[in-house]
Amino acid sequence: MIKAAYLHIPFCEHICYYCDFNKVYLQGQPVDDYIQAIEQEMKLTLREFPSDKLETIFVGGGTPTSLNEQQLDRFCEGINKNLPKAADVEFTFEANPGDLSKEKLQILKDAGVNRISLGVQTFNDHLLTKIGRAHRAKDVYQTVDNIKSIGFDNISIDLIYSLPTQTLKDFEESLNEAFSLDLPHYSAYSLIIEPKTVFYNLLRKGKLPTPGEDIEARMYEVLMEKMESRGLHQYEISNFSKYGYESRHNLVYWNNESYYGFGAGAHSYVNGIRRSNIGPLKKYIDCINNEELPIRENHQVTPSEQMEEEMFLGLRKTAGVSISKFNEKFNRDPLELFSNEINELASKKWIEVNDDNIYLTKQGRLLGNEVFQMFLGVID
Repeated sequence: MIKAAYLHIPFCEHICYYCDFNKVYLQGQPVDDYIQAIEQEMKLTLREFPSDKLETIFVGGGTPTSLNEQQLDRFCEGINKNLPKAADVEFTFEANPGDLSKEKLQILKDAGVNRISLGVQTFNDHLLTKIGRAHRAKDVYQTVDNIKSIGFDNISIDLIYSLPTQTLKDFEESLNEAFSLDLPHYSAYSLIIEPKTVFYNLLRKGKLPTPGEDIEARMYEVLMEKMESRGLHQYEISNFSKYGYESRHNLVYWNNESYYGFGAGAHSYVNGIRRSNIGPLKKYIDCINNEELPIRENHQVTPSEQMEEEMFLGLRKTAGVSISKFNEKFNRDPLELFSNEINELASKKWIEVNDDNIYLTKQGRLLGNEVFQMFLGVID
């Protein structure tokens, strides 16, 4: 059963120095043709892989709200016309502070969008400049006010820590500013420097002064402490919320469930096959115009890979992996299947096992990637 859909808008008015997502500068791009193509992809996909009701829809990018009012209205209309939605669907749009007018917000509200995710990253204006962001801290406050005034109450913001030249004090100040907004959901990620980004090129030249692993680890500890003290529970390594405001869409990924991916460069997981779409816009649009699904690569996930993914994706959640659900899904006991790995990690106090869950300890969350790698390529 397919529960979720992700739609990708690759257009940006500014390119951030750390971003490696499929994106292009907005100016001069065939935006209207792209909107038509992604609507056609929805039709082609649902014809081949139907679904009764989607529980979550997430529009990301790029910058989805870089579309003008008419384009945004048309895009939302295409979603509502082609994707079957559950009555209580979680419908999220990503946006940047400063480019989300009340007119655009009203279009989203009228289209049934009920969750907004803002890419804030930091409240330090100097750091915002250093990472290539166009907005400033004042834009965040104004944008959140606008979002609330239109009637949205499910609002999330993203933060990034371990930024170049960022100090622990800088990060704590950003957290305090974020808390002043009194939002129900916060995500915070450590900076990962990816190939083909501005930061990657600077790092190779020795011109990217990062805080270092020790400061990064301390930032993460402070993050967990401050979130807990504010009554925001950590339900995943990088995500914190008031109860009832967890991101249902992201939980689909971490629960290793099926989802559609629409748009240039989007990924999907349908009928046990992980697919990636064609990335370049012209090739994507041409493929759709030929009535073909724009698939760049297919990978049939083997039963062994499914079980390994169930472990390292599920361990991202603070609740961890349910032993009984794993048994029910695969007819295998994870405690037997991964006995060596679980015993080793438990001896290091990186994971714990209770009656029905295998989960990371607080120390284990600091070393999450090392834990996850233990479950790769284990099953013959």
